[in-house]
Amino acid sequence: MIRKYDGKIVLPDGSEYPGCRFGAREDRVCELVFNTSMVGYQEIVSDPSYTGQLVVMTYPIIGNYGVTDEDYETKIPTIGGLVVREYNDIPSNFRYTKTLSEILEDYSIPAIEGVDTRKLTRAIRDEGSCKALLTGLDVPVEEALERLAATELRHDQVPRVSCKKRWYARTSNHHYTVVAVDCGIKLNIVRSLNARGCNVTVVPFDTPAQVIEDMEPDGVFLSNGPGDPEDVGPVIALVRQLRGKVPIFGICLGHQMIALAYGGRTYKLKFGHRGGNHPVKDLATGKLEITSQNHSFAVDAASLAGTGLEVTHINLLDNTVEGLRCPADRVFSVQYHPESAPGPQDSGYLFDRFIALMEEGKRHA
Repeated sequence: MIRKYDGKIVLPDGSEYPGCRFGAREDRVCELVFNTSMVGYQEIVSDPSYTGQLVVMTYPIIGNYGVTDEDYETKIPTIGGLVVREYNDIPSNFRYTKTLSEILEDYSIPAIEGVDTRKLTRAIRDEGSCKALLTGLDVPVEEALERLAATELRHDQVPRVSCKKRWYARTSNHHYTVVAVDCGIKLNIVRSLNARGCNVTVVPFDTPAQVIEDMEPDGVFLSNGPGDPEDVGPVIALVRQLRGKVPIFGICLGHQMIALAYGGRTYKLKFGHRGGNHPVKDLATGKLEITSQNHSFAVDAASLAGTGLEVTHINLLDNTVEGLRCPADRVFSVQYHPESAPGPQDSGYLFDRFIALMEEGKRHA
């Protein structure tokens, strides 16, 4: 059955991209970004790093394997909205428990299909990420532009998605205790630490350093999360207080906050990195990793001089900083997501490196 267009996306330049709405029937103003992954739409929809963003999927067919209870990255998805070329509402995977549209409805997330996603992606690539309005087809463009101009993008994403009280993820016969600072942590990060013998205590982003020290962890993990790293002052201050006292491992937003804590700077990329196909070079070994990425900001390499941080990885597409470390403080970080199984196992060694630092700390305690 051919559906009639009933919705559209409007950009600040007045361009309109019509389509058919599914999921929640809500209007939404979001930051417009694109993702080049060919699989993993459930993980993308449930990744807290996409809070408040309208995500354009470049892969043309979305929804074909449904949604599975075991594959969520957070319990309550907070993505702003979803844009796809073709939506399949009849999944063919034996594991699926709901359709993608049903999940979007459950969590009040609007979506639209039938959009010319190739043209829209080129617009984002050429002009950069921008505000966009997902609305009804009958809304006049003048009204849409007024709504865009009157809406400011929020800067409180991390407080919105961080847990409100600590929670625990334990494993049998554990060898290490890790405190994970939740800025929008993905559940597969917790699972990856559990699989390596870590009991994980997940704490709110604004947990004081003394509280974490009193837990006597073997290591501290700084999670991924949405928004501008400069907005997350409590975690930047936390790194300054804990560095040198305990091994620290940061991923994505955690990587950026480590750079800021040491005196580096970050800047916003034109359209960000989102997808599972970014080549990254490990400068120590010369090896190439195929990585999964999701971020709008990057660390300014020139700002790292004199900070004590050294660059360990670079992105081969644009030479942006992908990894940092301070051996003296037992601190290291990466911009990409090793828990997302890119490659599919290219980056798993990073968790093992964290384990090795904690084991070393135990031997010298």
